[in-house]
Amino acid sequence: MRKFDTKVQYMKYKVLLQVAKEAWADRLPETAIDIPMMIVPGKKATMRCCVYKERAILLERVKIAMGGDKTNPNVIEVIDIACDECPVGGYEVTNACRGCLAHRCEDACRFGAITFDSDHTAHIDKSKCKECGMCARVCPYSAIHNYKRPCETACKVKAISMGEDKQACIDNDKCISCGACVYQCPFGAITDKSFILNVIDILKKSQNNTKYKVFAVVAPSISSQFTYAKLGQVITGLKELGFFTVIEAALGADMVAEAESKELAEKGFLTSSCCPAFVDYIHKAYPDLVPLISHNLSPMATIAKYIKEHEGECKVIFIGPCTAKKMEVQKDSVKPYVDAVITFEELQALFDSKDLDITTLGESVLDNASYYGRIFARSGGLSDAVKEGLKEQGLEDFELKPCACDGIEACRVALIKKSKGLLDANFIEGMACVGGCIGGAGCLTHGEKNKMEVDKYGMEAYEKTILDATSVLDKK
Repeated sequence: MRKFDTKVQYMKYKVLLQVAKEAWADRLPETAIDIPMMIVPGKKATMRCCVYKERAILLERVKIAMGGDKTNPNVIEVIDIACDECPVGGYEVTNACRGCLAHRCEDACRFGAITFDSDHTAHIDKSKCKECGMCARVCPYSAIHNYKRPCETACKVKAISMGEDKQACIDNDKCISCGACVYQCPFGAITDKSFILNVIDILKKSQNNTKYKVFAVVAPSISSQFTYAKLGQVITGLKELGFFTVIEAALGADMVAEAESKELAEKGFLTSSCCPAFVDYIHKAYPDLVPLISHNLSPMATIAKYIKEHEGECKVIFIGPCTAKKMEVQKDSVKPYVDAVITFEELQALFDSKDLDITTLGESVLDNASYYGRIFARSGGLSDAVKEGLKEQGLEDFELKPCACDGIEACRVALIKKSKGLLDANFIEGMACVGGCIGGAGCLTHGEKNKMEVDKYGMEAYEKTILDATSVLDKK
């Protein structure tokens, strides 16, 4: 029964699982130092050069699973001791070099960094190389390769660089907490802080929802996760963990689609406010465009705000695919409504920490949102929902011209065009992760099939309009 895409995710899960078990048993923090030995009990290393280094790295993972470095405001952290296996040479000449006569690489280099030995093989002088890449572009044999870290390649906002000690460094002034580096690091040396202990504490102190009610707000991308079980069983599992009830964040998406379509028709141009990484990117890289961001809260915050305002004493936990949500809940505009955020990876650890086999559970119904609210989970879904919102509210005189950006690189291009007055669109749907939320770093699985699962999940509510979904709220 495969639950994760990679073994890195599984390793991360094992730490989260053990931390959660110790927390349920009220043994933390005393036993935290023993967890690496619990995971790697023998004398033989399973992944690293020696068992001692492996346990040292695991101990750092335990610390991050328990909340990480409190002095670092970012939710993405580098485990220095684990970041030591990547090639750091930059541009290198490989053995594919044929010693050709053209010497295009030499001619293309403006810094005199290319020389040739007696065998006519090219060499790069690192003291002169500026890593412009021109030599690699012109080589007819593709013999020059840029040995770039996967995390650097994954980070499209250029927030990751190589420090003096050859370990990855994150520039918090550029980082948008999207988690692309987290998912792409082959050694799991970059990871997101966990607030799983906060969730356990909230559940325990609720005393079975008698002191206060604990609401789980689940992202619509949950429909593409936990593929070994049925969605209804996942919902039942959440209630078995101690949640009072489960609400779709997609209902918040319906609320946003209704409000955002009105705002768009009034203002004439908007960028979406649903993806916290995209919003953060605008603030950091294109501050002049900040006034164009929709004034609506994200679907998560919107439905959480409604719950807090109508359900009395309660706590709201968001469960989704997104590491950037862990940053969003620290904002003053969101903090009063959402008490903690965990990812699907962390939810799997919670299930297993309580020995919950969700495949054996009955199915609970989840029926809050419309088709359009549910398809927010994939790229293009928000634009479709805004179009429907305009239609349902009789605002079709406004011609929607959306630019659905699939991934932060596409967002960058759209924002550049807008800043230069070259964008032929009046609505930018910004999704930092490729594919949308289904591509989030906190997903158990990633792939094209996830889009199909989200669309299938949406079709289950196809007969319900956006206004049908939000009208239920008006009655409360």
